[in-house]
Amino acid sequence: MFDPASLKYDPNGLIPAIAQDADGGEVLMMAWMNAESVARTLETGRVTYWSRSRQSLWVKGESSGHVQELVELRLDCDRDCLLVLVRQTGPACHTNRRSCFYTAVRDGVEVEIMAPMA
Repeated sequence: MFDPASLKYDPNGLIPAIAQDADGGEVLMMAWMNAESVARTLETGRVTYWSRSRQSLWVKGESSGHVQELVELRLDCDRDCLLVLVRQTGPACHTNRRSCFYTAVRDGVEVEIMAPMA
């Protein structure tokens, strides 16, 4: 059986988690998880992160309705980073964009490549 305590957390007890659209493969966001948020995500099927600014658990979409339904949780080879395959409802980014990765650097210039969702 998988034990969240078996992961390699940083000195603050956190591990990076990359959320990716399970169907299209688009990288949506990166956030932090701790052992409790990993366990809750697996128990509930609703992706739960650790909010460093609020110092509390954060169920994605709890207030916005932009829910992430867990499809699969993957561990990297070093067990120090997670890939969270999700079905995303609405935008993943707090800026109301589908992905947090909406700025590209092209020829040395920052370019916004994704507009907010309507």
